[in-house]
Amino acid sequence: MSRKKESILRNRFSKKNNDIFTEINTSIDFDKLLFNEDIEGSIAHAEMLAKQKIISNSEKNKIIKGLKKIQIEIKKNKFVFRSELEDIHMNIESRLQEIIGDTAGKLHTARSRNDQVVTDLKLWLRKDIDMILEELKILKKIIIKNAEKNINVLMPGFTHLQSAQPISAGHYYMAYYEMFMRDTERFIETRGRLNKNPLGSCAMAGTSFKIDRFLTTKKLGFDKPTNNSIDSVSDRDFVIDFLYSASTCAMHLSRIAEEIVLWSSNLVNFCEIKDDMMSSSSIMPQKKNPDAAELVRAKASLINSNLSSMLGIMKSLPLSYSKDLQEDKKLVFDSSSNLHISIKVITEILKSLKLNKKNLHLSAAQGFSNATELADWLVKNLKYSFRRAHTVTAKIVNFAEKNSLRLEDLTLDQFRKFDGKFSNKVFEDLNIKNAVLSKTSYGGTSQIEVIKMIKKAKKINK
Repeated sequence: MSRKKESILRNRFSKKNNDIFTEINTSIDFDKLLFNEDIEGSIAHAEMLAKQKIISNSEKNKIIKGLKKIQIEIKKNKFVFRSELEDIHMNIESRLQEIIGDTAGKLHTARSRNDQVVTDLKLWLRKDIDMILEELKILKKIIIKNAEKNINVLMPGFTHLQSAQPISAGHYYMAYYEMFMRDTERFIETRGRLNKNPLGSCAMAGTSFKIDRFLTTKKLGFDKPTNNSIDSVSDRDFVIDFLYSASTCAMHLSRIAEEIVLWSSNLVNFCEIKDDMMSSSSIMPQKKNPDAAELVRAKASLINSNLSSMLGIMKSLPLSYSKDLQEDKKLVFDSSSNLHISIKVITEILKSLKLNKKNLHLSAAQGFSNATELADWLVKNLKYSFRRAHTVTAKIVNFAEKNSLRLEDLTLDQFRKFDGKFSNKVFEDLNIKNAVLSKTSYGGTSQIEVIKMIKKAKKINK
């Protein structure tokens, strides 16, 4: 298709753009992703202009027909994007003029690229957040399923990567469920805050045309119009909100990815990743590498850096619009892309992750993980203060360690060297299965509590 060489953007200037200027100024390489949203917003704007009798109905119909033709051209890869037109808005407007003539120029009445781009980005983010929420829902369902399957599997709980207390593997899975549930809440809150319509704010001062911003708000599915035209075009809090939500979610994904890498190693051998999510070595034929999980860790860093970059862009911007804001879309699109694949990778790994129950159980019984049970027994049965119980238990652990024994391997006589009131009942509490079952406080690791967590989660994630 033939395209005009001239651009309305050069009317003020006597010389054409320097090539270097064009290179730094253009955003079409990335903001072309907004074409659907740009056309959606333009159609709503045209309908509003016609209703307000700013343009005629025939002009409106002509504009909408042309916009829909452009939409099809882009989807079929028949549209020629031109860098000298800078962005998606001017590329579409230029093509619209080719199709319908000067009527195309009426579409930009009572509108600026400043309010147009922020409207487009909000529409795009709204859809993207909906997709993220759906992906998180699938991930949470997999986690719930794995938790339910492993309620009775005993494993070591860690603090400082040291054996702390025995816990249920189901309880462990549900800890990650809570993380992703908070991520879900954050994205929902982000979506709610961004769902305000900036269209009609124009460059920054509003317009003298008798537009109806409430009409475009309704047509585009926003909750209400933004309140201040200056803030409308210069606000990128919603971008920061999104990037923060994405960063936090990516951090959670990275944590579970780190555990998958650690647990699947030969040194730990707590789990096994299915072959279709592993890679091999170019030189060591025996290797099975958790590359996918490792890449999730790396992508979390990229997403986090985008948040930092956006905060840096915004921190010194005077009101209202500055071209610095053009860079927000790169950060959003990059974070979105990396987050989507990261969620899908962790979901896919967890679908078929096989826990080594034997090794988990053996590890749960090591490292004196039942020492807290011993201290609690002294408090409950011998009426020790907890600090005294802690001191005595530490001495007993030292004795057991010196003699290469577990606490449950000590004899009653050996216990009575530390306090003559010890009874055989202590061995019941030292059993790691009983230790797990005893944690019946709200949110604890007992089977009863984990079942409650799972039931609640299932209800929420129907």
